[in-house]
Amino acid sequence: MRSALFARATRTVAVGATAAALTVGLATSASAATATRTVTVSGTTYNLSLTAPDTLSAAGQNITVSGSGYNTIQGIYIGLCVIPDGVEVGNPSTYTSRPTPCLGGADQAGTTGASHWVSNFGGGMVANSSVYGSGGSFSVSVHVNPTIAAGQVCGTDVDCAIVTRADHTASGNRSYDVYVPVSFS
Repeated sequence: MRSALFARATRTVAVGATAAALTVGLATSASAATATRTVTVSGTTYNLSLTAPDTLSAAGQNITVSGSGYNTIQGIYIGLCVIPDGVEVGNPSTYTSRPTPCLGGADQAGTTGASHWVSNFGGGMVANSSVYGSGGSFSVSVHVNPTIAAGQVCGTDVDCAIVTRADHTASGNRSYDVYVPVSFS
């Protein structure tokens, strides 16, 4: 009797867990967007892919941002930034200005969690940083809210996106700019 009850309880828990996992998976994929870009740097082609939620809570939240295909020799920053004037998301030929300002600014102390640095040269040694995974991949958490700075509220005053951009070692390099536009509700 005990083993029959145990087996039924185990099946019930397993079915419930599977349903919950499927629900979470559907919620995540339904609210996520992927942006891609192909760049050639020093004769090597990189197929950059960035995935992030595209609808965010106006109250602020932590989100997971993932990517793949990045050049592991070049570090990147990931964060919520204002889309610069003149940039047409999806048209890299217009990516002539650095995405800025970004939520949290240059958070070198790692106190806001609003940005993340991925680099194989120092990443993982300071807060809110990590090294690349295989194939130039990453999966990181950043904190977002719609107020980038005074007078710059996403969706009200400015358009915003989750972005990657080259880190401080090549801040003028626009090759690693990838945008996933977001809205807040």
